[in-house]
Amino acid sequence: MAIVIGIDVGISTTKIVGIREDGIVVSPIRIKATDPVTSLYGAFGKYLHDNNIQLEDVEQVMLTGVGSAYIDSPIYGLPTGKAEEFIADGLGARYESALDRMIVVSMGTGTSLVQCDGDHIEHIGGIGIGGGTLQGLARIMLKTDDINQISMLAQDGDISHINVLIGDISAHPLPGLPMSATASLFGNASSDASREDIALGIICMVLQAIGSSTILSSLRSGIRDFVMIGNLTLLPQCMEVFPAMEQLYGVHFSIPKYSEFCTAIGAALCYINKKD
Repeated sequence: MAIVIGIDVGISTTKIVGIREDGIVVSPIRIKATDPVTSLYGAFGKYLHDNNIQLEDVEQVMLTGVGSAYIDSPIYGLPTGKAEEFIADGLGARYESALDRMIVVSMGTGTSLVQCDGDHIEHIGGIGIGGGTLQGLARIMLKTDDINQISMLAQDGDISHINVLIGDISAHPLPGLPMSATASLFGNASSDASREDIALGIICMVLQAIGSSTILSSLRSGIRDFVMIGNLTLLPQCMEVFPAMEQLYGVHFSIPKYSEFCTAIGAALCYINKKD
């Protein structure tokens, strides 16, 4: 059965996925390497090997992501094209979420926002806060930039030791704001705060900033569905921060099954949709 390969090439991480003729997504994988070319070819070879796919089974290879600019020749002699990253974000998120109207929130090193309204997909902006922010602050404050370690530390943290909450400044809930809502990020942090509390504070600050920016970006559109994609969706703290914002603002954040691979899926769909 013929397969279309979508590859999201980062500077040091490559994500690869195949979509079969029947529309099934086949075993996405992620590979890290020191440079995008090594990462790409390592991911491609492993993907074919692990899924017992022969070169002649591959109908098309589609590249996207910032690292794809370093690739100027066909991959292993196969038909190779490139997909615009923001379009790939929208197509992948739409495929995975089954929504036609939404804002796609791609949480990578920074965060980009893509509005989807039927077949109209448009990049509407973004913020320079994302995984790079989390790692940079943790590198300074915790002496580590290992996302898994930061996340594990955060699971034992207490956010009230870092943030000022509404309950800290008011004896009663304010209109539309519960006592647990954030009044000031890091406003309650002390110089001897624990590593666990700091880790949780950094993660919550990044996720809340992304969530608030997404909500503000949607105000004129009336869109209330936000699909979160990218590596930061793997943080377990997403399951706490975003539901709290849903209740506060009456919106819906969703994280699809293959959230970290949506851009690669969208790259493959760029070819499949055009062919169809």
